[in-house]
Amino acid sequence: VMNHPLIQHKIGIMRMKTTSTKEFRDLVSEVAMLIYYEASRNLPLADKEIETPLVRTTVKEIAGKKLCIVPILRAGLHMADGILNLTPNAKVGHIGLYRNEETLEPVEYFCKLPKDAADREIFVVDPMLATGGSAIAAINMLKKRGIKKIRFLCLIAAPEGTKKLQEAHPTLIFTSGRWTSVSTRTAISCRVWATRATASTAQNNCYSSAFGFPVTKNMLYPRGLL
Repeated sequence: VMNHPLIQHKIGIMRMKTTSTKEFRDLVSEVAMLIYYEASRNLPLADKEIETPLVRTTVKEIAGKKLCIVPILRAGLHMADGILNLTPNAKVGHIGLYRNEETLEPVEYFCKLPKDAADREIFVVDPMLATGGSAIAAINMLKKRGIKKIRFLCLIAAPEGTKKLQEAHPTLIFTSGRWTSVSTRTAISCRVWATRATASTAQNNCYSSAFGFPVTKNMLYPRGLL
């Protein structure tokens, strides 16, 4: 959990019912950038020789291939925007999930990753971890595709989802901006509000065109799949 005063301050503003849609979007991006800054602290470095205007010298760079940011659609998109402000050359993937109304199990409807994703450090991002369903499903999807270096970032995490995520993926590096003691029902309400804050008809049409199939309300607001 990140205890940085700026993160706690901005999350507090996000949770206010008087916060506008634009303010909420901006804050999601800003807090994600701050959390990512701390979460990437232990990334491995390698030496690189460069030519400065005066001399040749050795500097540090992140080792291996570029990072990959994978937002869970659609609420994770604004988190990805903030992270890309710090690492604009990072690759981006997308995971889409919705809840089966009969089995209540997560169902994959979209997954687009870089071809060399298995060689990259993957940051899965989603604003709210409530019951843990979508986070667990997304990480399962990545592991089935041979990806091992996975980190999960969220803004707020509920105890139920945190426990389930840690049980399902005990070695996962998991970073949250804030723990919350609220019930799952309250957490679900927060997620629906957060997801709706990113929605518009024009954007929905844009995603339908990009994905090649209709983006339904159930896919945008997957109730209970958090």
